[in-house]
Amino acid sequence: MKAITFNLLAWVMLPIMDGFAKYLSADMPVLQITWARYFFTVVFTLPIMFLFYRKQLVWTDKPKLQLIRGLILLCANICFFYAISVISLAKALTLAFVAPLIVTAFSPILLGEKVGVRRWTAVIIGFIGSLVVIRPGFVELNLASFAALGTGVMYGFYLIITRKLSTSDNPLLTLLLTGLVGLVAVSGLMPFVWVNPSPSQWSMMASIGVFACIGHLFLILSLKYADASKLAPFSYFEIITNIVIGYYFFSDFPDNWTFLGLFIIVISGIYISRRESYIKLS
Repeated sequence: MKAITFNLLAWVMLPIMDGFAKYLSADMPVLQITWARYFFTVVFTLPIMFLFYRKQLVWTDKPKLQLIRGLILLCANICFFYAISVISLAKALTLAFVAPLIVTAFSPILLGEKVGVRRWTAVIIGFIGSLVVIRPGFVELNLASFAALGTGVMYGFYLIITRKLSTSDNPLLTLLLTGLVGLVAVSGLMPFVWVNPSPSQWSMMASIGVFACIGHLFLILSLKYADASKLAPFSYFEIITNIVIGYYFFSDFPDNWTFLGLFIIVISGIYISRRESYIKLS
């Protein structure tokens, strides 16, 4: 019960971060919003790590893989923040939910895992779900939709690298290094895009970091009490929070095609998760 509670709380906190990012995108460059996400996450994470988890922080054996992981997540964040600046939170997140399908599709190549016909079928069906949302040939395609889809693809590779690191590195160290890599990489671009924020915008920028920090801490706590495969289906709860935020604060509500595509992607993702759990137990 603790694992589910912490996991659901995480999927409430992270969409709130997305809501602040979407609001700020009307007056602020996406790169600056991304910088705020990393800067304030590191500011709030570092004291927690060194006050409560200092003894668990041992330097990584795979610094190159940690660097690649951090850069991939940075690119995924930039793409997602750009996507939600143009399209609704729900549509962007629906397209980003292809991440578990990417993990399944590429795990045989990158992780040496076996993927049977059933899971390949689920991947194909999930991809069809993303096409339902985009509807190429029926509605005008835009860069934001492809950015959201790219977010899911990059996040899938991010998850694959996370699996590789999970056998050697402490997850808390991985979380901290991911934030530091993103912060260092994007900070060099700030002089070229910086817009002076108002006091209220500074508070929202800080809130992005706070909710990202709390959300990821809840995720770590949930994984302490249950396996990732068992908790994976609960990640789809994030779409509910996003729909609520999008409707009440931005007057965005998903159309029927988005709901249909979301249903297809979610069913595919849940099947893959359950199938992986079954294979581990057998």
